[in-house]
Amino acid sequence: MTQPFELPHFYMPYPARLNPHVDEARAHSTQWARDMGMLEGSGIWEQADLDAHDYGLLCAYTHPDCDGPALSLITDWYVWVFFFDDHFLDMFKRTQDRAAGKAHLDRLPLFMPLDLATPVPEPQNPVEAGLADLWARTVPTMSQDWRRRFAVATEHLLNESMWELSNINEGRIANPVEYIEMRRKVGGAPWSAGLVEYATAEVPASVAGSRPLRVLMETFSDAVHLRNDLFSYQREVEDEGENSNGVLVLEKFFGCTTQQAADTVNDILTSRLHQFEHTALTEVPALALEKGLTPAEVAAVAAYTKGLQDWQAGGHEWHLRSSRYMNKGARSASPWQRLGGQGMSAADVGALLASAAADRLRAYRHVPFQKVGPSRLPQFSVPYPVELSPHLDRARARLVEWSHAMGILSEGVWDEDKLASCDLALCSAGLDPDATPEALDISAQWLAFGTYGDDYYPLVFGHRRDLAGARLATERLSACMPLDGTPVQVPANAMERSLADLWARTTPGMTTEQRQQLKNAIDAMTESWLWELSNQTQNRIPDPVDYLEMRRATFGADLTLHLCRMGVGPSVPPEVYRSGPVRALENAAVDYAYLINDVFSYQKEIEYEGEIHNAILVVQNFFGCDYPTALGIVDDLMTQRLEQFEHIAGNELPVLYDDFDLSDEARAAMDAYVADLRHYVAGILNWHRTVPRYRAEYLAGRAHGFLPDRAPAPVLSPG
Repeated sequence: MTQPFELPHFYMPYPARLNPHVDEARAHSTQWARDMGMLEGSGIWEQADLDAHDYGLLCAYTHPDCDGPALSLITDWYVWVFFFDDHFLDMFKRTQDRAAGKAHLDRLPLFMPLDLATPVPEPQNPVEAGLADLWARTVPTMSQDWRRRFAVATEHLLNESMWELSNINEGRIANPVEYIEMRRKVGGAPWSAGLVEYATAEVPASVAGSRPLRVLMETFSDAVHLRNDLFSYQREVEDEGENSNGVLVLEKFFGCTTQQAADTVNDILTSRLHQFEHTALTEVPALALEKGLTPAEVAAVAAYTKGLQDWQAGGHEWHLRSSRYMNKGARSASPWQRLGGQGMSAADVGALLASAAADRLRAYRHVPFQKVGPSRLPQFSVPYPVELSPHLDRARARLVEWSHAMGILSEGVWDEDKLASCDLALCSAGLDPDATPEALDISAQWLAFGTYGDDYYPLVFGHRRDLAGARLATERLSACMPLDGTPVQVPANAMERSLADLWARTTPGMTTEQRQQLKNAIDAMTESWLWELSNQTQNRIPDPVDYLEMRRATFGADLTLHLCRMGVGPSVPPEVYRSGPVRALENAAVDYAYLINDVFSYQKEIEYEGEIHNAILVVQNFFGCDYPTALGIVDDLMTQRLEQFEHIAGNELPVLYDDFDLSDEARAAMDAYVADLRHYVAGILNWHRTVPRYRAEYLAGRAHGFLPDRAPAPVLSPG
């Protein structure tokens, strides 16, 4: 069969190594699969299928250093997960039987109790039998924290198969952002990262949830999945009718050829590997110092990081050899394995390294403060009407009074003119048109706090490259939000004073859990400003995926969404908000909103502020294209994100309501929340169209540094 495209040159600097216990793992996993009922008589696999796929070779390449028993256990896990995938395809995807597929998936978490003393049901099929056996053999040597994380990753891997099934039923192809996020869950690489911990060293619980460790796992996942998409396109798309393949997603999004889409997927894969290396070499060491990790804990993180690299190299090598994939014309993973008589000269390696270096350095070559002219605005595809609160004028006056009282207008960053140019009360009036006067006041003041901080950090800390001062300021801001309501420090500046005031007025009546969620949302926003400062210090334009996901935090999305949910009422169970469809709904709305901001603020940020955190600039840098072309790509992405929002609201939420058996009251509350998110999008677009903050004539007449007669307040030490 003719291949649909020529496989690209893959960036893979790590050598693939083979575990010497490969034959032991092959033999063990074959007998194990037979014992679990996965071979003869299963209707899914025969012995020949398992031999041809050679999962023992996969695991021997991806876990080259573990001992024989560990390699056999890991290989059993991979036999199980691939059997699950093929079983689900045959039983539920081909038949498009969603109800039976859901019933099958609902039982599987029962076989993963955190406490092994908890009884499990009697397995009814090979998938259940395999999971029960593997869980009992794996978790005794691992901590409760690892068990919880691995169980969640396994559930995501299983449950998001329903997302794929729903898309197949509808003939729907995901947009690129949606696809990357969902592929992480259904593709299984976060699950694989958990097995890397089992084979190497368990990540300390104190840092397992941190951004650097999360990015290591996510970049590893994205690279593994995108590589698999390239090798499996022919089997998945042409043979099986799958819609969940990154090459197909980009074909549809860009309207390009399969070869062009494949090359772009490979470019994204390379960028994710560069991000992995950047995080491992810069953010992880800083995290170890910040958290005071012991030498043993540092060694554990290093071993885990190396284990992820080994998986990348070994996974690629396995794809080159497995009959499961399209691999004609593909080259060996690492240049070092082709050096010295194996098809590559030292000069070839030098040229390869020079090419890789050029790709990596491109992100650091941006010249700030380039003149770009007025921001170009597309035809935004927002169909929602704008509604404004009748209490807008009152909120405007109250916001000026509050800003003076907090000291926001006396630190050299903002004055009344700058505050008026933002007109944040207008934004709040569109976000929540039904708010009471008091609720509208506090909403506008929260927006003022976030917008002032977003201006303050790059101007005060970025201007003097003061990352240490910024980190200290961020720690002090977090201390302004005591969970028990007891103040722990005297506010030292306007940001601390305003946050302490807002916290005291917003949290009465909240449970400790609700306060913790709000505090987490604000911490996520302020800590994301540190990420921006770090990139600014290095003059490094972010990786596209990292940018899009971090932009939600820098935009304060979790804070605004939390405030939206506060009005929904207790009738909606918390697990509904944590569900995949609701998170996807929220992310689609938030992404549209912050991309609105990036479009309007392009001239302000690029020309006047020397910023690098703008989606249009990120796209320009990644694709090597001009401003109008990049704007077109961003506009297309915005359109598809809004289409996804409406698709979820109209198709996925009704199914979710039934899955959770929600009451009529809860369904009405969720429908009201969807309406609030539509207000969110419409209100933000209306605000950007109305305020002077982003207009060329306003920008030309304003100083973009400190106010001439004032200086920012110093940051004090903790305590």
